[in-house]
Amino acid sequence: MSSPTGPASGLPVRMPRPRQAGRHRRPEPLAAPEGAPALVLAVPGTPSAATRSLAEEVVSIARSELPGLDARIGYLDGDDEFPTLQSVLAHAAEERTARFEQARAAGADVSEPDGPVGIVVPLLAGPDNALLRRIRQAVMESRVAAELTDVLGPHPLLAEALHVRLSEAGLARADRARLFTVATAADGIVLATVGGEDAVQAAGITGMLLAARLAVPVMAAALDQEGSIAAIAEELRASGSQQLALAPYLIGPELDAGLLDAAAKEAGCSAAEALGPYPAIGKLALSQYTTALGIAPPQTQGAPAF
Repeated sequence: MSSPTGPASGLPVRMPRPRQAGRHRRPEPLAAPEGAPALVLAVPGTPSAATRSLAEEVVSIARSELPGLDARIGYLDGDDEFPTLQSVLAHAAEERTARFEQARAAGADVSEPDGPVGIVVPLLAGPDNALLRRIRQAVMESRVAAELTDVLGPHPLLAEALHVRLSEAGLARADRARLFTVATAADGIVLATVGGEDAVQAAGITGMLLAARLAVPVMAAALDQEGSIAAIAEELRASGSQQLALAPYLIGPELDAGLLDAAAKEAGCSAAEALGPYPAIGKLALSQYTTALGIAPPQTQGAPAF
């Protein structure tokens, strides 16, 4: 038998912790609203085991930030093994209809669901108009009420991710505060993207944030425009940068195999890895989702400033 001050047997009892009063109390944890549409991650590029692993890691990060989130993955070029964006949206719609009919059959006073079945978030750092047109077309072909969000960037968290990938490759200092230096640190960065001029301009915004972090010039160029990478590399060298690095402003699936290596060779410099499943990618995908729903997102805080 227990008393208000503890168990009579001497065994510990986990008591609910009282809420801290005042402005320093911890915020209530955010959870996905009941019946909220699914977050459907639209993955471009040729599907593969590596692409699936990356996409699953991104949705895992999003779920950890928002408990109860229904997050799914749809591939733009899917097949029997990798579900297409159209099929994922159609399946989500069928499940929502089935839940409604089951509730009504059980006598629940429920209204027929309305609003979008899914919020489609493109797994793209920047605006690739050709891929966005295909994603939009896939949503229309699904014949399902769904909302398409904007791409993930530009955003300061992407500048952080670029910095980390450069430091992992030994092309940038990892921690300016401790004055840790890297002998191979670049004194000029070519920020590589795909998607044409709009993508280059958007990458340039994140590039300015990256330049502020590294205190070196950063210029954006298009991997899918012949001569663009080499021209920007020459411009950086003409302005005084001698040791360049290529930083992909790309998540990975949208990048054609061999394109990055060819561009690095053309520019005569080393390249960092693509952004991949960096935690910021999952957080930004969730942020696009919560913005579309009109709910407050969890804090999208990155690591401490470098």
